[in-house]
Amino acid sequence: MLVIRNALVFDGSGTPPAAFDVGIDGDRIKLPIGGRATAEIDATGLALAPGFIDVHTHDDFAALLHPDMAFKVRGGVTTCIVGNCGMGAAPFAEAAVLARAFHPHATLPDWHGYAGYVDLLDRHPPSVNVGVLVGHGTLRMAAMKRSRAEPSGAEFEVMKSALNEGLEAGALGLSTGLIYEPGRYARTDEIVELAALMRDTGALYATHMRDEGVHLLDSVAEAIDIGERAGVPVQISHHKASGRDAWGLVTESLAAIEAAQRRGVDVHADQYPYTAGSTILSAVVGAPGRDLRNLAYDDVVIASTRDHKDWEGQSIAALATVLGRPPQEAARYILAAEPGATVIMHSMSEDDVRTVMRHRSTMIGSDGIPTLEGRPHPRLYGTFARVLGHYARDLQLFTMAEAIHRMTGFPARKFGLADRGSIRDGAIADLVLFDPDTILDCGTFEEPNRYPQGIAQVFVNGVQTIADGAHTQARAGRVLRRAMR
Repeated sequence: MLVIRNALVFDGSGTPPAAFDVGIDGDRIKLPIGGRATAEIDATGLALAPGFIDVHTHDDFAALLHPDMAFKVRGGVTTCIVGNCGMGAAPFAEAAVLARAFHPHATLPDWHGYAGYVDLLDRHPPSVNVGVLVGHGTLRMAAMKRSRAEPSGAEFEVMKSALNEGLEAGALGLSTGLIYEPGRYARTDEIVELAALMRDTGALYATHMRDEGVHLLDSVAEAIDIGERAGVPVQISHHKASGRDAWGLVTESLAAIEAAQRRGVDVHADQYPYTAGSTILSAVVGAPGRDLRNLAYDDVVIASTRDHKDWEGQSIAALATVLGRPPQEAARYILAAEPGATVIMHSMSEDDVRTVMRHRSTMIGSDGIPTLEGRPHPRLYGTFARVLGHYARDLQLFTMAEAIHRMTGFPARKFGLADRGSIRDGAIADLVLFDPDTILDCGTFEEPNRYPQGIAQVFVNGVQTIADGAHTQARAGRVLRRAMR
């Protein structure tokens, strides 16, 4: 048994920390210690917390292509929830289209359905645990390509069958991406009918809502309505107000969440701790003849491309000058040349970020796009260290105990991750040992691929994966399947 001695222990519940020794016996936490230690770590001056749970990731394919998952585990993340924003790992043909956008030069092995995907992860485990959401957009693409129509009876059956297959494989829920093709064409009733298949299963509905700008409140209302009508829990993805005209609306969107909770709706949200977002360029440019979605051309910066590396790090406004085209025409030209390009959008108010973060409905998710070859948003590496170091310690937006609860015990309960997210006897030994005085994100938008500081040791299922800040190359991650009811 390994014993971690003299650490300040945050147990994941949000209660104040206490100093006591923690044992790791196999893949479980041992408390009280009892027995003899075969190895010890002196953690004097350090804090021990449950491993961080990143509830909003796009690491579906990165878990296979970059199985060391260093950009997450070196930041204390031990569990990643994949399949967000309607972008799922199955059916494979449709998922592979998405994979080419995120990983343009990679080759993936084939798999059949969600059962095949999780089986592949079981046989080739990454360094972090993986929980899976079924992506509505991928299902819709498989059933009806890019059609804007309502699904026919036969098309609906294709989507329902694929969703049920994912749920039977242990998926944690269904996600939508209602600004992306083809999810943007789905009416509310379509989503309700699919989500209702999850009623009484413990699975949840997670949504990248239809509009996060000036129509934010309508989008929140729709998300809550879907959960109420379908009878399932709701997770609002990356809660924010995007674009200057929408700033301040989060006060009302949070009030709407509170009102729904008082009615008994199980609705919460997640957030990344930055004033810039990131997505695929096609979601921002929109249809021909339309301007950017409530953004200025100076605010949209190319993050990754397949063949135009010289464009990375430049705004659309700057590239318009280089290309000798008006900004709107330049945006269409860039999209045509690089249909899978990802971008960073500087679109949010710092006051709004803090308002959402301090609210009791909010947990933490990075929403990082793992385009490691380009200039990904620094949230891919630094989200959790930034919350702890910048917002909890330096700005004292909330206590460090509360911050840790938002990234451990709270999401474990919401997503049904049994025996995770807490430090107690018998819980799974996903643990992170960090320096509360120095932990901080280090990446910038100019140099995003930098690991945070202050993370000393990380254990995944009891296996030491980060030792003295360095990756041990252990791959002890597991697929976290929903418990069947």
